[in-house]
Amino acid sequence: MKFFRNFIFFITICSVIISCKKDSGNRWNTEIKSPVQKVNVVDISKTLYDPAVSLEAFKQKYPWFQGNIPDDVLETRRKDTAEIRIYRNAISKIDISKLSIELTDLFGRIKNYYPEFKEPQTYLYSSALQSAMDPIIWQQEQNMLFIDITGFMGENNKDYKGIEQYFQKSMNPQNIVPKASEAFAMNLVARNSDHLKFLDVMVYYGKLMTLQDAFLPKFPDYLKINYTPQQYEWAKANEANIWNYFVENNLVFSDDTRLAERFINPAPFSKFYTEVDNDSSPQIGIFSGWQICRKFFQENPKTDLKTFLAMNAQDIFNQSHYKPKN
Repeated sequence: MKFFRNFIFFITICSVIISCKKDSGNRWNTEIKSPVQKVNVVDISKTLYDPAVSLEAFKQKYPWFQGNIPDDVLETRRKDTAEIRIYRNAISKIDISKLSIELTDLFGRIKNYYPEFKEPQTYLYSSALQSAMDPIIWQQEQNMLFIDITGFMGENNKDYKGIEQYFQKSMNPQNIVPKASEAFAMNLVARNSDHLKFLDVMVYYGKLMTLQDAFLPKFPDYLKINYTPQQYEWAKANEANIWNYFVENNLVFSDDTRLAERFINPAPFSKFYTEVDNDSSPQIGIFSGWQICRKFFQENPKTDLKTFLAMNAQDIFNQSHYKPKN
């Protein structure tokens, strides 16, 4: 296992060069056949905290926003200086014009693969950190996308005190569109929760990441998987060593549910139970599943996306001939 640490600089440089070469032939970076109209991003909280707007006028404009919150409570929150400060801090980090362009591209690419997709009305709002850990809500029935801007105020923001550092790494403005894309992807990939082998779990997440490739071909890979650039480069540099560890320890076809805690669930690092742990990238099983799916498309370039998503994990793995080498 010490090899995880050896030659990492050299391998990292090589992986960057290879990655750049591959990007030039990105199969997913295709022309959008049916562009959608430019997305109008609406900031609900701007109106909510505006003292010139009455509560009644706000309710008429957004009758569905209040939910079960009594009028007196909502009125008090509108005037809460702490909430207003958090909102202003959060919105100052967002380039709404840039976000609109990126969401327009995202929705157009989803529509390329799913013509029945109808771009949702998109709203920004501030939960005053209440839903910062789960900041994307897609209400499919109403076709509304809600983005809690307090979930994207930037790593090490003073208002994030108490939130684990490893969560904060993906709480930056540049994470908004990848997380929105992920929310749509999760509604498109079926998951069987019965008697899953580790391979099934890895390939399930690999399918989600493949949709991230298809929907976000212009975004860097590290943002698609909620990594830092350093975490992504560690994973790429050690791809073969990671896979060898899984194979040598008979984990690939194991049905041990504890493997998800070690290699899938959010965490500061993956748990190989070796000296490399603290330096490793988290959720490395997701990364491996992603590489299996990428290798599948290298071997089977004519397979269309929907056919691929309907395939079972064993067939994808077998047809990928995945066996990374150092």
